Amino acid sequence: MKNYNKKISEFKPVIVSNRLPIQLSSDNGLWKIKPGTGGLVTALAPILKNNDGTWVGWPGAPLNHELKQLLEKGGQDMGFGLEMVALSEDDIKGYYQGFSNETIWPLFHDLLDHCNFQMNYWESYQSANYQFAKKVATCSSRGNLIWVHDYHLIMVGHFLKEMGIENSAFFLHIPFPPKDIYIKLPWRKELLEAILSYKLIGFQTERDRRNFIQCVRHLLPEAQVSHHRKFPYIKYNKQICRIGAFPISIDFRYLNELSKSNEVAESGWLFHEKFTNQKIIIGVDRLDYTKGIPHRLEAFENCLERYPELRGKITFVQLVVPSRTEVPEYQALKRRIDEMIGRINGRFTEHGWIPIHYIYGSVDHVELFGFYRSSEIALITPLKDGMNLVAKEYCTACIEDIGVLILSEFAGAASQLGSGSILVNPYNIEEVADAIFTAYYMNVDEQKKKMNMMRRNIMKFNVFRWVDQFIGLMENTTEQEETNRAETVSI
Repeated sequence: MKNYNKKISEFKPVIVSNRLPIQLSSDNGLWKIKPGTGGLVTALAPILKNNDGTWVGWPGAPLNHELKQLLEKGGQDMGFGLEMVALSEDDIKGYYQGFSNETIWPLFHDLLDHCNFQMNYWESYQSANYQFAKKVATCSSRGNLIWVHDYHLIMVGHFLKEMGIENSAFFLHIPFPPKDIYIKLPWRKELLEAILSYKLIGFQTERDRRNFIQCVRHLLPEAQVSHHRKFPYIKYNKQICRIGAFPISIDFRYLNELSKSNEVAESGWLFHEKFTNQKIIIGVDRLDYTKGIPHRLEAFENCLERYPELRGKITFVQLVVPSRTEVPEYQALKRRIDEMIGRINGRFTEHGWIPIHYIYGSVDHVELFGFYRSSEIALITPLKDGMNLVAKEYCTACIEDIGVLILSEFAGAASQLGSGSILVNPYNIEEVADAIFTAYYMNVDEQKKKMNMMRRNIMKFNVFRWVDQFIGLMENTTEQEETNRAETVSI
């Protein structure tokens, strides 16, 4: 782990996200709590523990006295404060399920057909963001470093500024869309102005940063932008913010050691035993229309159709993790996936060989990395993704530098892993099919060269470096008078 800036303790960091970093479950009416998992929690927990920090978020259930006490104890066990935002069912329906996931999510992934622009969603989004900001205000002071995460909470910085708290930063985990897509949003100017309320704005890729600047130029012509190449300033309404690209990553060292463990090796061996004399292609996705699963299945079918010599020699294992199962659109997507897999298997299955092995459900880390280790090819083809950490996990699991990554050019990870992977347009079915054929026949020397390149990149630019770079720049920005440093020009 990198050494964080020594001055960070002066800022007492406050992390703000939609959900608290916990896993909540109920057993016969009794709540149980355990620390959350995942890269974000892994990276941020040490900062909060060592610097008297606080995490603000929704606990995932209606707040009552019992749950509040449990969360207080959970915070003590984790080593930092947990501050709970109480959201009603109407809040969740309008703010989370509505504006966040039916408006911003599809819009920012360039999928306008899935957008639902309802005024009551927008009003609910503002109301919930105000509640988050109010909670942050009660547990922070002028000197705190406040780091707000993701598309659910874009407006928090705006409300904090109204409350006199201006020391906040924001990181967008999903893509930021190009101007021609973003301007379709009815509240485009209000949301853009809210983002500019933050002192520092972080995006996943340079592409997202450029898209944001283009939107500012088009919608806020009175804004001023500096010529700084990497971290430009934007001055708007007497507020100066800094923007940059900070590609998120994973804990390479931990996951690399996990991949070497006996448990993962045994899990992988048992998995591969089911597919003897075959190369395994792995796909791992949350159930979501942005992941391009139907397009991927169509490409695999096209590959079997055009390259019949691969029949019986490859098996496509698609793991789909359930998500938003109560939403009709996601139910329809699952039915479509089920039907496509049934049709493709029915068309190509031979004695002793089924082309697609379908897993619908969640698996633990050991089993997942066993899948990765056993798979000669990873097929990761989202229609658009902020980063896609599955691609980085797969490479991390390839501890012998053997394996081929087929990656969508529209995934944020393509900017870092493009030179080592086979980049494809997920909408081009034949191109993806050809990539599968190429990956199957790629020689070991070429695999090792490409995989080693990607693994070195992930090891160097790990999740701790991501945190260190973002917070380091935030500290630097907070400590100095931006107005004296920024050479701004009118647009």
